[in-house]
Parts: sequence; structure tokens; C-alpha cells
Amino acid sequence: MRKGSKLITVTTDFVPGREIEEALGVVRGSTIRAKHLGKDIVAGLRMLVGGEIKEYTEMLNEARNDSMRRMEAQADKLGADAVINLRYVTSQVMAGAAELLAYGTAVKLKS
Repeated sequence: MRKGSKLITVTTDFVPGREIEEALGVVRGSTIRAKHLGKDIVAGLRMLVGGEIKEYTEMLNEARNDSMRRMEAQADKLGADAVINLRYVTSQVMAGAAELLAYGTAVKLKS
């Protein structure tokens, strides 16, 4: 990753207080996760009594972090200062497995 300055990542189409000099293109990072049988059984039991399904919350947090890191690494390779319009999307790729994709537009900011 970036040494010294940190990559700015926002969900807006601008960086507050900064002007965009150049759009470098779409960057993305993804991960595909499958359910773990043991955790799936525990999650099924939690569904009977209600409440947060912590096993899935943990799995999705890890997936978001991994996909975000991969997207930021791609932006860093392009020399980006920021990623704007950050979005997440999920899709089922097969029974019991889903992809989590983070994507946005890598940009250079005016100095």
C-alpha cells in the first residue's frame, strides 16, 4: 500500500475540499466466501431463537475488508490519490458461496 499518505476512499462522487484532476478508471476488489458447516449449524440454531447471527456478521466483515484492501491495492498501482463512488455488491456464485465486490473510480487529486 501507499507509503506516507493514505488513499482517500469515499462513497460520494467528489472528495470534500479537493478538486479532481484526472479519473484513472474503475478499480475493484472481490472475494468469494463459502459457508462453514460448523458455523452454519450454529447460525441455524440462532435463527430459531432470534438475534444477531454473529458467525455471518464476522464472515461478511472479513469479506468486506478483503475486497476493500484488494480494490485499494489496484488503485495504488494506478497512482491514485483517492477512490470515489465506493460501492459494495454481493452475488451468489453457487449454493452456499457468495462474492462480495468493492468497486469505485480511482482519481488523481489536484495538489
